[in-house]
Amino acid sequence: MNFILTLARKAIADLYGTHLGEDAVNLQETRKEFEGQVTVVTFPFTRFSKKSPEQTGEEIGEYLLKHSTDIAAYNVVKGFLNISLADGYWFELFRNHLLRDDFGHFPKNGQRVMVEYSSPNTNKPLHLGHVRNNLLGYAVAEILAAAGYEVIKSNLVNDRGIHICKSMLAWQKFGNGETPESSGLKGDKLVGNYYVLFDKEYKKQVEALKQNGKSEEEAKREASLMQEAQQMLRLWEAGDEATVALWNKMNAWVYAGFEETYAKMGVTFDKIYYESNTYLLGKDLIQEGLDKGVFFKKEDHSVWIDLTAEGLDQKLVLRGDGTSVYITQDLGTAQLKFDDYHMDQSIYVVGNEQDYHFKVLFLILEKLGKPWAKGLHHLSYGMVDLPSGKMKSREGTVVDADDLIADMVSTAQNRTEELGKIDGFNEQEKNSLYEMIGLGALKYFLLKVEPKKRLLFDPNESIDFQGHTGPFIQYTMPVLNRY
Repeated sequence: MNFILTLARKAIADLYGTHLGEDAVNLQETRKEFEGQVTVVTFPFTRFSKKSPEQTGEEIGEYLLKHSTDIAAYNVVKGFLNISLADGYWFELFRNHLLRDDFGHFPKNGQRVMVEYSSPNTNKPLHLGHVRNNLLGYAVAEILAAAGYEVIKSNLVNDRGIHICKSMLAWQKFGNGETPESSGLKGDKLVGNYYVLFDKEYKKQVEALKQNGKSEEEAKREASLMQEAQQMLRLWEAGDEATVALWNKMNAWVYAGFEETYAKMGVTFDKIYYESNTYLLGKDLIQEGLDKGVFFKKEDHSVWIDLTAEGLDQKLVLRGDGTSVYITQDLGTAQLKFDDYHMDQSIYVVGNEQDYHFKVLFLILEKLGKPWAKGLHHLSYGMVDLPSGKMKSREGTVVDADDLIADMVSTAQNRTEELGKIDGFNEQEKNSLYEMIGLGALKYFLLKVEPKKRLLFDPNESIDFQGHTGPFIQYTMPVLNRY
């Protein structure tokens, strides 16, 4: 607001023949009950004007209004001249800041933080829930980077387990050699189709066994498809060459598909961890905990931790046969990540159904004496629902991320054409505009809601050109070019 100080001193010089020093004009923020943004206190100038504070304020206000296009209006309340700044002033200020390379960025603070997000499974394509996860994680990473942190954006891919084997087995039995190239489908979509197919065929087998007198529990356990999938998992864990080759081939299809979707969303990663490389980690930490008395063994040799004093319960950390559970490998992966990067903080972007899991994980690491455990944080977020209801992967009712993005772009095109806002655009410019509006609508709608809240995503509402939406913000931006 230096221009107001300068102009006010000039007004006093021209109106009253008095030249004031730089500190002689007092500016304040205008009180909320009055119009304006900046207030000039006029009491000290009455000795020059020989008039009341109100008259002095009126004369100075008229002078400022006449001599600056950045001032839109003024009002005088006793000895206070309240000034309303013109829209052009704010637009110019905003635009000048945006053009600065360092706008919104703080100096480096010497702190390193890892943000882990996405965490997809390689048995299905990314869906609407993953979109919220990815956008939250990437947004947090970018905000932290702007705040001066060194940020490592990481992704832990769930690329092993029974769910992966279900897709593999279904493709092996029913695929007839189908590939992304032969089908014209993205690799993640193709593999996801076989995951759905497995569930469909498995349910048929379960129903047939129930018709033959088996209980539902017996039928689910004895269905041949499930038994074959479990055998495939055992072969994979044993390193069977043919099984591992099939696993590598189908996962490669999925990764290629993921990359396309990540590119559409505009998210990136600095480090990707794979559960196939981390699922055996953590057993040394279990032994460390036993040695320290943090864990205890039961008669079946399983290893547990008692967290009842912390308001939780007893938690299994290693099975009696020595095999890992999820918490085992998560302990090991947390240690691996710290060993790799020695970060000061680590943020896990994971849905709120895992709230309890992360409370336990962080508490165990603290009890193990890991000094970096205090820097662990779970960014918990609510699930995303659609007006039509909850999504279910096995039943194929999940909203595919690629389909969602394409629908958003198509909706943006229809809305834009209806409003007639594309005069003079060539086809390339139109397509770029539709994509910009559609993705902007999607990102803003998913990010404007507090992460912990469950979200009802309505594509039509998100792409409205009026209200609290991405397209409304984008539509107002060109106004800057008029100033």
